[in-house]
Amino acid sequence: MIILDTAAVGALAAGHKTLSLLTANMAATRDQLYVPALCLMQAEADSDGAARRVLGFPTVTVDPLDAIASVTVGTMIRDGYGGPDTCHALYCALPRAEFTGLSILLTDDEDRYPPGTLAISVDSPGMLGFF
Repeated sequence: MIILDTAAVGALAAGHKTLSLLTANMAATRDQLYVPALCLMQAEADSDGAARRVLGFPTVTVDPLDAIASVTVGTMIRDGYGGPDTCHALYCALPRAEFTGLSILLTDDEDRYPPGTLAISVDSPGMLGFF
């Protein structure tokens, strides 16, 4: 599962070349990019129209903040893991029964997330497998 945090959502909305290529490649494979609802909310608060531009991509799916997620995200915020959007992204990266393998969290700051989280910079030269 590939997850976009607030910074990655903002970058995709602004036309980030590598993220746009990733989105196009995922359309060919019918895979999805997951955007935590609170990251989408924060990206829209930061930049008018960001949510509309990102939701226009057919490979983007919003991960909702349901009852279980809201309690877990609230606990993460209280425990000092970051703000609501950062903690929702971190929650989405946790192992889930419906997804096999390790989730990848795309961000602009890999150090924002705790050890054990596979966070990759959107500007990493090897993000798409090219060096």
